[in-house]
Amino acid sequence: MRTITVPLTLINLQDDGFHLLVEIVVFGKKCFAVLDTGASRSVFDITLIKNNISELAYSEETHATTLFATSSTIQATIPKIKMGRLVINDYETVALDLETVNHAYDQMGHPMIAGIIGSDILLQYQAIINYKKLKLFLYSN
Repeated sequence: MRTITVPLTLINLQDDGFHLLVEIVVFGKKCFAVLDTGASRSVFDITLIKNNISELAYSEETHATTLFATSSTIQATIPKIKMGRLVINDYETVALDLETVNHAYDQMGHPMIAGIIGSDILLQYQAIINYKKLKLFLYSN
């Protein structure tokens, strides 16, 4: 089993707690995603998905619950997601509108996010979050 170490960025939400950001590469572009251990699955911004994937499936029945939203979703397959040296191919995702989150982040001077990394990925890769070192440890075969 191979250990993958990914640096994390801790951002302060102005008296409303903190979020951990992880740098990812999606559609060949570096961007940030929030680590959300309470999210049942990972989701990506609807604008990012619509701008990069032509075939989308709309669903009224699939719901994605995260810290940020619960809503009907658009389903898509992201060809490749990179987190550090971890490569996830053909990731079946749902897309949510993260514009409100990104607006709030922008107002606080934080980088915009492309998605939310949830428990589906964190569990699959046996994630360990080290807050002191601001590192995410993932395990892959």
